[in-house]
Amino acid sequence: MKGGIYKSRYGWYVRFGRKLTKHFKDLGEAERFLTGIRFKTDEGSFDLRDYQKGNPLGFNTLVNKWLDFKEGRIKATSFAPLRNYMSQAIDEWDGTNIKAIGYAEIEDFLFKRTDISEKTRHNMASCLNQFFGWLKRRRIITEVPEIPKVPFELGWRNIIDIETQQKIICEVWRISQTVNPKIHLGISWLATYVAIRPGELISIKESQINLSMAAIIIPHPKEKKPKIISLAPDDIEFIESIPRGLPELNFFRHPKGISGVQPGTKFGVHYLWKWWKRACGNLGIEGIDLYGGTRHSTVTALGKLCTPEQVKDATGHTSKAFERYFQGRQARALKVIEIIKGLPNNSEQPLNNKNKVVKFTK
Repeated sequence: MKGGIYKSRYGWYVRFGRKLTKHFKDLGEAERFLTGIRFKTDEGSFDLRDYQKGNPLGFNTLVNKWLDFKEGRIKATSFAPLRNYMSQAIDEWDGTNIKAIGYAEIEDFLFKRTDISEKTRHNMASCLNQFFGWLKRRRIITEVPEIPKVPFELGWRNIIDIETQQKIICEVWRISQTVNPKIHLGISWLATYVAIRPGELISIKESQINLSMAAIIIPHPKEKKPKIISLAPDDIEFIESIPRGLPELNFFRHPKGISGVQPGTKFGVHYLWKWWKRACGNLGIEGIDLYGGTRHSTVTALGKLCTPEQVKDATGHTSKAFERYFQGRQARALKVIEIIKGLPNNSEQPLNNKNKVVKFTK
């Protein structure tokens, strides 16, 4: 397959095999092009895709295919940063052939900006690594280019003592109980059931709360394996005291009577955080976010009272063998929950929900 140069009505064209035809106005350009692809063929580097219409190996073309693949397969909150990072990369490389992007080009791209944090730079590098790994699995490239290492230190979240934590949670109850008692319940659970992340909490379905097992079953958490959260007796009692919805409904959902909110829709990503922030403002407390003030503060307090093994039991991780050891693990986890419930509390409203009078509508 050595190809040839042919005269056309508008100049010259090179035909190389059955699938590559390229037109030129100048004979010299046509000859140089043919010589180049013959050399690549002899050395084994010729790739027909480099010359096909539509630029199939163009960076922007492949990024759009990857984003189409990722969208719908991961959470919207996880997809948005990937789309943002790759949009910046498209601005840098546009239709550049993917094989022309190596370590040097990636390093220049990652470190050219000085207005981003090292954590963001690290995430951008991780995103590119995912993208190039996908290309290799699809046999579009043979090797993933080396990605520059971007070390960074995780920032510390501010934490508070349990007494302050409970004062905030009590204030949440005071300002939200007539709106929806599940606002307080959700924040209280984040402080009590330290295995649950905020995103997991608001996504809990009615069907995932199994009162016969005294547990919440989270089927697909961040850790990929099912997660079992053992419920304390007073929380079971509280759940039994409020109306339940259909199995497919979100447990943490809006009731009727809230302006601008469709009844039955689930809490937004920042909904509990807004109530937490409002309660903190009322108490004159600053610089404490929801995650740091609930889960992180509780775990810090537990470190002084529990063994690492006990805390691990409370994190709710499980496996296929869950049925064989659930009862034993549940008993150990509940001991830790009891410790959390009994942590020092100088506020008027305790961590548990017992004896609350709640008026609640679906």
